[in-house]
Amino acid sequence: MALLRKINRVLLMLLILTAVALLYSQTFKARPPANHSDLDHQAPGRAVEGGAESEVETDIPVVICASEERVGAAMATINSVYSNTQANVFFYIVTLRDAIKLIRQYIEKTKLKEIRYKILEFNPMVLKGKVKPESPRPDLLHPLNFVRFYLPLLAISNHKRVVYLDDDVIVQGDIKELYSIKLESGHAAAFASDCDLPSTHEMVRSVGMQTTYMGFLDYRKPEIRELGINPSDCSFNPGVFVADVEEWKKQKITKQLEKWMSKNFKENLYSSAMAGGVATPPMLIVFHDKYTTIDPKWHVRHLGWSPDTRYAELFLQEANLLHWNGHFKPWDYPCVHLDLWEKWFIPDPSGKFSLVRPEF
Repeated sequence: MALLRKINRVLLMLLILTAVALLYSQTFKARPPANHSDLDHQAPGRAVEGGAESEVETDIPVVICASEERVGAAMATINSVYSNTQANVFFYIVTLRDAIKLIRQYIEKTKLKEIRYKILEFNPMVLKGKVKPESPRPDLLHPLNFVRFYLPLLAISNHKRVVYLDDDVIVQGDIKELYSIKLESGHAAAFASDCDLPSTHEMVRSVGMQTTYMGFLDYRKPEIRELGINPSDCSFNPGVFVADVEEWKKQKITKQLEKWMSKNFKENLYSSAMAGGVATPPMLIVFHDKYTTIDPKWHVRHLGWSPDTRYAELFLQEANLLHWNGHFKPWDYPCVHLDLWEKWFIPDPSGKFSLVRPEF
C-alpha cells in the first residue's frame, strides 16, 4: 500500500512537470531570428516606428523623405501640409537608420505630435551598382533622393494612390485637392510640366535654366537618340507628384527606372548641364508623354535657383505649393522668399538643425 502511494506521488509529479513544460512552451514559444537578408539586399524599406494611430483606407497618404542633415526642412513641409487641410492625412516619413531617433523626438516634442505618421527606414543597398558617387551636386546623390522610384515597394498600406513631396516644399493649399486630381487612363503619375507656367518663364530664362530634355539627356549617345524623344520637349520636375500605385505596379515602373539607372552607371547617358544627380533623367525617360499634368499653381518651383531673383509676392500668395528646388535653400542663406518658408518652420528641440542667417 505504501509502495502504491509512492508510485502515485511520482506519477502526479511527472504529470505536473509535463503540464508546466507544455505551458512554458506555449507562452514562451521560441521564434526564429529575424531574417535581415531581404532588408539588406532586396527590400527598399521597412516600417520601424509609428504614431499612436494606424493608417486607414480613407487617409490621404503623403510620402516625404527626412535626412538627418535636413530634418528641419521635412518638418516644415509636414507642418504646412497638416496646417492647411481638414482632411485625414497620414505621413510616411522615409529616412535612414541614423535619423530615426531624431525624427521621433522632433515630432513628439513639438506641435507635430498631433500628426498621424509612420517612420520608414530606407535600404540604400538597393542602389548598389546603379548610382555613381561623382556629381557636381553630391546632395543629389543622397540615397533618399531615390525613394520616389520605390513608392509601391515601401512598407505602406494598400493605398490606391500616394502624394510624394520633396523636403524643400511648402504647401499653402489643401493637399486633398492635389491628391484628388483625375489621372488620365494608363497614366501612373501626375507631374508639373516645366513649360506650364508663363509667369515663371522670364525668371527661368534670367537664371539660365533649361526646361527641355536637352538639359538632362546626352543626345550624343546613340541609346538616347534611339528613344525618339525630341530634345526640345518640355521636361517636368519629379519633386512633387501624385502616383497611382496599382498602375505603377502594372507598368513595372520601378523596374524601368532601375534599368535606366543601371544603363547610366555603365554608359553615362545623362547631361552634365542640369542632371548633376541621376534621379530626374530616368523619370523623364520612363514617363515621357505618359503623365497627367498637375495644375501649375500646385507646383510653383525654381525658388532656389537664384539668391536674388524674386517672384511677384501676389503670385506666390496665390500659389498652392512652393518649391525651393535649386542650390539656394530657405534654411540656408542667401535665399529668396524666406518669410514664406519660415512661417512653417518648427525649431528642432534637440538643437541639431538650425537655420543659417546673417548677423546684423
